[in-house]
Amino acid sequence: MKVLIFCILILGFVSSCLSDRWNINAAPTKNNIYNVIDYGARGDGVTDDTQAFLKAWSDTCGAEGASTLLIPQNKLYLVNNMVLSGDCKAKSILIQLEGKITAPPQDGFKDKSYWIRIQYINNLTIDGNGIGEITGQGSTWWQCRKCPRPTSVFFHSCNDLSVSNLRITNSPGGHISINGCNNVKFTHMNVQSPGDSPNTDGFDISLSKNVLIEDSAIEVGDDCIAINGGSSFINASRLACGPGHGISIGSLGKDNSHEIVEEVHVQNCNFTNTTNGARIKTFPGGSGYARKISFEQIQLTDVKNAIIIDQNYGIKLSEVSAVQVNDVRFYGFNGTSASDLAINLKCESCFNVELDQINIVSSQPKKEAQAYCQNFHGKIGSTVPKVNCN
Repeated sequence: MKVLIFCILILGFVSSCLSDRWNINAAPTKNNIYNVIDYGARGDGVTDDTQAFLKAWSDTCGAEGASTLLIPQNKLYLVNNMVLSGDCKAKSILIQLEGKITAPPQDGFKDKSYWIRIQYINNLTIDGNGIGEITGQGSTWWQCRKCPRPTSVFFHSCNDLSVSNLRITNSPGGHISINGCNNVKFTHMNVQSPGDSPNTDGFDISLSKNVLIEDSAIEVGDDCIAINGGSSFINASRLACGPGHGISIGSLGKDNSHEIVEEVHVQNCNFTNTTNGARIKTFPGGSGYARKISFEQIQLTDVKNAIIIDQNYGIKLSEVSAVQVNDVRFYGFNGTSASDLAINLKCESCFNVELDQINIVSSQPKKEAQAYCQNFHGKIGSTVPKVNCN
């Protein structure tokens, strides 16, 4: 009898082990991890790893519950044109990007209109863990300054998106584009290209709502952030911008288009050696508005146009613009101007614009910073240089 009981116990133990091994009646894993190495990625910087990434993405996207796409560290992954697309079965997805992704040089692109496109994915988190990087080999493109060049990472129709602790460098064109997205957060980002690299915007935002960019450094050859038509509730905080062209609303109204931007708030940001600081730019002939905008607590170092509203953008002669600039506040600017004209309010349709607590002096010895104002309707508080609007 004792022998029989012992055999029954052993049989039960083995049966349990085999059941777990082949997942018979086992509970499903709550977080599935898909490693690109397991799908054939070499990470040697020479082999094209695009297909391995796409195969790993397919399983990540199609998993039950939460899933993770793992891109391991200490490897360089060569990736050509790549689209990561939903609609995903997974309820939430984490891309753990700890390695380095590189583009091919310009002549290696299969389709030069895009590089990495991420679209139709909700509840997506991308975390670089402070070591992940995406680099675009932009120097192979920049010599043709007027040629079309792709954005490195283009997000389209992604809601509840979070990207953090990631470095994006040397893009052929813009570094990050956010289009048609809602509830987006970028934090602890490092976006970097040389100051003379053409049209390498840090962030381009269009047709998007509830976007937060914070605690990041942006060094580029164009706008650190460009906020374009159809965007609202955009917040930028604790950013270091420069070199670059500052943080811009617009341009709006190009080719007689109707465009709107509202509820943009920039605060506690530093601009260093930038062409502009806080800028609003509209084309004559367009329609729409830029309204409910604030730039507050801004530190400037050698900035050429610290505060600028340009409603004749792209032309030399003054024309009436139908794009309204309303309810704008510039408050708490301090620092130095690298040009004679620190404040330039070249308005056609500006209303309820306020400047206060502004102290901008020339960075050039024995020179004084100046201000210019036309067609301005608003309130001028304490400003250095003095702003006189007729």
